[in-house]
Amino acid sequence: MEKEKWCYINSGKCSPAFNMALDECLLNWQSEKKMPPTIRFYEWEVPTLTVGYFQRASKEIDMDAVNRNGFGFVRRQTGGRGVLHDNELTYSVIVSEDHPSMPKTVTEAYRVISQGLLDGFKELGLEAYFAVPKTAEERDNLKNPRSAVCFDAPSWYEIVVEGRKIAGSAQTRQKGVILQHGSIPLEIDLDTLYDLFLFPNERVKERMKKMFSSKAIAINELTDRTFTIQQLIDAFHIGFEKGLNVELVPYQLTEEQLHEVETLAKEKYESDEWNYKK
Repeated sequence: MEKEKWCYINSGKCSPAFNMALDECLLNWQSEKKMPPTIRFYEWEVPTLTVGYFQRASKEIDMDAVNRNGFGFVRRQTGGRGVLHDNELTYSVIVSEDHPSMPKTVTEAYRVISQGLLDGFKELGLEAYFAVPKTAEERDNLKNPRSAVCFDAPSWYEIVVEGRKIAGSAQTRQKGVILQHGSIPLEIDLDTLYDLFLFPNERVKERMKKMFSSKAIAINELTDRTFTIQQLIDAFHIGFEKGLNVELVPYQLTEEQLHEVETLAKEKYESDEWNYKK
């Protein structure tokens, strides 16, 4: 039986605003039935802190530290907490809510989409599995996270290796479309990461940092092998084809589409009104 064909875009290293604008445009084009479902891989021109749609940047982010490091900063349209994108592969999945393989609930849609991630990690030879919060306390922690930093606890159906979270994902549903994107880090610079967030005092900051180390890990910390971005691209290309039972067909943006993305990047994702709205 012939597999369904999905678009595959590897956009390489782009600016923070362009990365978020392309994900939004892909969502819009999916809603308008202009494109098939799409898997996209991308990287970042400069290390970039993204914050979730509902995060209060002024209360949680040390913007002086972000600027001092020369990092990018942009607000996502998805929820979740802050992520420093550096030395990682970022992915996005854009698919209609009424696609026959997509469950109606957010949690179960995570499970279906994240099967591609799980199979990708297995392609790398890692013994990954789904996180399923079991206790009432674990479920409460998902509703009331202890810090503004992503990766400090796994959510439903996020990927875990040796008991520690290894990929962070966020999802939104708009205009009848599911957008899920996430971070697959090769390495995490914990000191730099925690310098970008505001804490009541150093003691709390150090405690949160220590807690993070016990609950999250990057790929290259797990094995004696040192993986490259290209190896991640190859593995997760296979993983998403297997996990979603689709064929990924390379897609090139048209000039018109590229112009639409660049316009949205400039007008929305480079604007203080969007990035500091909360």
